[in-house]
Amino acid sequence: MGLFTQIVTLPLSPVRGAVWVVERVVEAAEDEYYDPEPIERELAELERSLLAGDIDEEEFDRREDELLDRLDEIRAYREGTGD
Repeated sequence: MGLFTQIVTLPLSPVRGAVWVVERVVEAAEDEYYDPEPIERELAELERSLLAGDIDEEEFDRREDELLDRLDEIRAYREGTGD
């Protein structure tokens, strides 16, 4: 980038900085949302609840299906992004 280009685009610097910050926030949010670890912990806790008798088989099946669907979504996202 030449000196002239830097001078001409200088007024856009705050916008570029704000865009960069927003991109980093979005990346962090996606990393957190698409992290399979909390879902896997929930599945383990769900199984413990079933074995302890805190929930019945029907509740277990319903919640397990929801969590497994979420894991499928996470895996599909990660395969699509190359992670």
